[in-house]
Amino acid sequence: MPELWYAIAVLMLTAYVVLDGFDFGAGALHLFVAKTDSERRQVLAAIGPYWDGNEVWLLAAGGALFVSFPKVLSSGISGFYFAIFLVLWSLILRGIAIEFRSHVNDSMWRRAWDVGFAVASILLPVFFGAALGNLIRGVPLDPDGWFELALFTDFTARDPVGILDWYTVLVGIFALTALVGHGATFLAWKTDGSVHERSRALVRRLHVVVAVLWVAVTAATTVVNPDLLAALPRRPLAIFLAAGAAAGLATVFAGSSRGHDRAAFLGSSSFLAGLSTATATCVFPVMLRSTSNPALSLTAHNAGGDPAGLRTAVGWLAIGLPLAVLYFVIVFRLHRGKAVAAAEGEGY
Repeated sequence: MPELWYAIAVLMLTAYVVLDGFDFGAGALHLFVAKTDSERRQVLAAIGPYWDGNEVWLLAAGGALFVSFPKVLSSGISGFYFAIFLVLWSLILRGIAIEFRSHVNDSMWRRAWDVGFAVASILLPVFFGAALGNLIRGVPLDPDGWFELALFTDFTARDPVGILDWYTVLVGIFALTALVGHGATFLAWKTDGSVHERSRALVRRLHVVVAVLWVAVTAATTVVNPDLLAALPRRPLAIFLAAGAAAGLATVFAGSSRGHDRAAFLGSSSFLAGLSTATATCVFPVMLRSTSNPALSLTAHNAGGDPAGLRTAVGWLAIGLPLAVLYFVIVFRLHRGKAVAAAEGEGY
């Protein structure tokens, strides 16, 4: 049962990365690919049907952790308390910016919300990437399973560690670049005109940087957590998923060069999904790694919830998950084709 719920939590977080990732990327890019008010409304129209539904996967992942690994969730929330509030403020700013910017037909009003939307969309991938870096590097767990972190210490990734160091910042930059590239593939697929051309021109450039940073992050991971990559040869599933990530990255370049924008977007989705799941497969069963003593780490086996409760939750999941997937299939089906900016006073 712990293995099953570990996989469920990973799949939900992966769905969040892939789905909310493209509208993070679109938000981070929209000041660069959309120069006029109409073009910016076109970007908002492209992500408008999806962005709030995409965020549900973060809530679902949190709910899955609450049910299945309450010790991990409680320790993580208390240890990353300040960082979590930064994430919440950024999510709130982003949502308000999307909803409010077109309520007043004034250039200064709209420009202010556009900047807020872009800033929040840039910060969130960095925050989530840094959080992943902290989980891979490890945190200073005490014998009771609790920890606290300063924002930064000496940036060395050695005890005493902080939320930010050279490794977590590098992972944050990699996450930002990957999601901005993901957003570029989405906008190239879902828009036309100038926004489409500018987005397509960025796809290959951004993914060249993504490829370089992937190599750099992989090399850095061998320094801060040698056990992660050492586990790769012994786990065929992780090798398969990593190969899927590499194939997805190759598909981005092939699809973009041939003008197959949807293929490029699907390739980017495969890259993010493969990389996320391969990482989770390599670190299993560790969920919160201790930097001081590996025996203190919280794992899927020592931090799991009540088995009877987990079995009951599987039954509810079997009902809810297909409905959520069906919702996204219907939404993408209803909004197929190119996005068109809404008329003034209508929609985004």
